[in-house]
Amino acid sequence: MTDAPEQPSTPSQPPAVYIHPRREPFEHGLIPLQKLIFTDGAQTLTSIRDKLLQFPPSDDRNHRVNSAVVSETLQISPEHARLVLDAIASVLHSDSDQLVTAKPDEVDAVGVNVYDLIIFLYIQSYKRLLPRGHKDSAAVADVWPSTSAFDGFLSALTPLQLVRSNSRRSMPSQADEEAHQLSYLQKHIGNIISLLADSVEGEGEDSLVLTMEKFEHLGFLIYFGEKGMEKTPLSQNAPFFANSDPDMPAVPVPASQVHDWILQNISDALDRISERAAAKENGQTSPSDQDVLMTDVSPNFKTPTSGKGPSFIEGVSKQSYVKQASELKGSFVKVVNCHESVIYVLAPLKYATIYGCSDATIVLGAVGKAVRIEHCERVHVISAAKRICIANCRECIFFLGVNQQPLIVGDNHKLQVAPYNTFYPQLEEHMKQVGIEASPNRWGEAVALGLIDPHDSLSHPAGISDCQAESATHVDPDQFTNFLIPNWLEGQASGSTKDNPFPLPDVYLSCQRRNENNLVEVKQILREAPLEDSRKKELSTALHVYFKDWLYASGNIRQLYCLQGE
Repeated sequence: MTDAPEQPSTPSQPPAVYIHPRREPFEHGLIPLQKLIFTDGAQTLTSIRDKLLQFPPSDDRNHRVNSAVVSETLQISPEHARLVLDAIASVLHSDSDQLVTAKPDEVDAVGVNVYDLIIFLYIQSYKRLLPRGHKDSAAVADVWPSTSAFDGFLSALTPLQLVRSNSRRSMPSQADEEAHQLSYLQKHIGNIISLLADSVEGEGEDSLVLTMEKFEHLGFLIYFGEKGMEKTPLSQNAPFFANSDPDMPAVPVPASQVHDWILQNISDALDRISERAAAKENGQTSPSDQDVLMTDVSPNFKTPTSGKGPSFIEGVSKQSYVKQASELKGSFVKVVNCHESVIYVLAPLKYATIYGCSDATIVLGAVGKAVRIEHCERVHVISAAKRICIANCRECIFFLGVNQQPLIVGDNHKLQVAPYNTFYPQLEEHMKQVGIEASPNRWGEAVALGLIDPHDSLSHPAGISDCQAESATHVDPDQFTNFLIPNWLEGQASGSTKDNPFPLPDVYLSCQRRNENNLVEVKQILREAPLEDSRKKELSTALHVYFKDWLYASGNIRQLYCLQGE
């Protein structure tokens, strides 16, 4: 019997590829410095761009400028100029960029690309999405400062009360935030393209063109791709650059053509988000839906099916909660609305956000890009990170191993900082994976910026004048203690780290050794004390009472939540 000829297989239709905003610059790349915010579109930034391009480049292949040039051009302090470079490095779209790979003492020699800097400065005009409950959030988001009958009330609230006053159900979902960012880009992408474009002489007003190299800088803000797909260079998704010969320079295209193409893609993406939202309202959920809502209040862990979106640890209360690297997909974690708990995220990450937590201890593994901690009360955060930003927090203590100066913004009260104070077996391996150095540790060099965050309309009463935010004090060396991560946590067996990799400052080290010696002496005295059995029992009872009081007064009672689950 002759086999029937094989039928040619019909190629499957490739899935539609949509445009997305990069969340990183909008969540971790905003600096509340008024001199960085330009509200006249591209007008001022065009002259700033031209001035920057007049300086001798620090790199002959692409025009880069150091912090001294940024300081002079923007009329900001050298410290703030370096802050700008560090912030850009933490949100750049290319991990291979020289600014990203540079060691802390190499940043000024490398410098920042002028066009990346200009895009970064442009988006400082972005306003974060207001809670859904506001009656006219779109209007308020575009006009700041806003006036409200509740302004005086909101300003009197603690950071966490402010969060709770906007109930958990009013917090924006991932889809809402993405739509908000796309709408911002829809409105402003024309100005941004004009800042990247070159003019062609003798062609009249419509003479702006965009080279493929300049077009790729838009990757700072947008990308194409869906679940399970690798991100490709932005130009490979553009019909006017996709088939360019890699050995030949691509022909520049009219800026208007690029603008129209991006606007159409943004419109398609917004339509898709609207369709998904409508489907959810009708109960038609899709297993491939990427959106992660921030509305559940029960203890919950949500992780994306691919590495695209953030994983959420949310609503944990009065328990110990552990997540290892093997349990996380992606490198972006958000710890939200957790209270009276100890939370361990022992993994190499790029970004981490802690929001709306209270009376908790949160240990973050190694965060190679940026950590943001916002609206927290009485929280202890222990983290090894490249960069950290603290906003609108109260009575929190931060034990830090950080290569850049901690940034403190907004309405903060009674914050303390201290050197990093723990370790776990894979810590140094995780630090190496994400590019964190054990030295320098700049935990004690916090930079306090304005009390008002111009990117957040609800963080202050309308009309208030700005002033410097309250900075953080250093933990008294006599009160400094090591934090022990329990060695029975599952999956912690292998690893080479046996001690804290961040060297302690001499004053903390000497106090720690003195306290350890005092402990040894006290133990010896108690063992050798000539007491009758009844007196020994009284002494033991008194020690237990004082120890229990200390556990509650210091907050170390949280560490015993681990034992409660055993």
